[in-house]
Amino acid sequence: MIRNMKQLWKKPRQNLGSLWKERIIAWRNENVVIKLDGPTRIDRARTLGYKAKQGFVVARVRVMKGKRKRPKFTGGRGPSKRGRFFSSGKSNQIMGEERAARKFPNMEILNSYFVGEDGQFEWFEVILVDPESPVIASDSERNWITEKQHAGRVYKGLTSSGKKMRGLRKA
Repeated sequence: MIRNMKQLWKKPRQNLGSLWKERIIAWRNENVVIKLDGPTRIDRARTLGYKAKQGFVVARVRVMKGKRKRPKFTGGRGPSKRGRFFSSGKSNQIMGEERAARKFPNMEILNSYFVGEDGQFEWFEVILVDPESPVIASDSERNWITEKQHAGRVYKGLTSSGKKMRGLRKA
């Protein structure tokens, strides 16, 4: 079953068909960060550390695609390097993780994964963990996140996509 789901998500636009289109249309009208009941891609969430128990939350985040726009200056001469569009130096996935971290300040980001895109937006699902939860504290695989040095992992570039951006993952 999980192997079949992996195959579906290799080419989701073709394999999911009308379901893909309906989801994207519905997601476009939702807020930027939304708390979900469970992950859309259960296979991917489980490989990244998600468990269906207390202390775990999944949020869907929408990030705008394309380069960022610098505000137009009004006075003075026009510098020769006055380009208004610039790349932010971060991937959209990291920007999505940071948005989720700001929305849920009491949670820590465990990981995130891609769930959809259209011409204007990209959507990621972010796995969040509550470090204060007694269930997480008693879980031997996940209780490392309760330690102080893991606070604010997403801002330090310690999530998987953050390590990739910093060149710490061989691809």
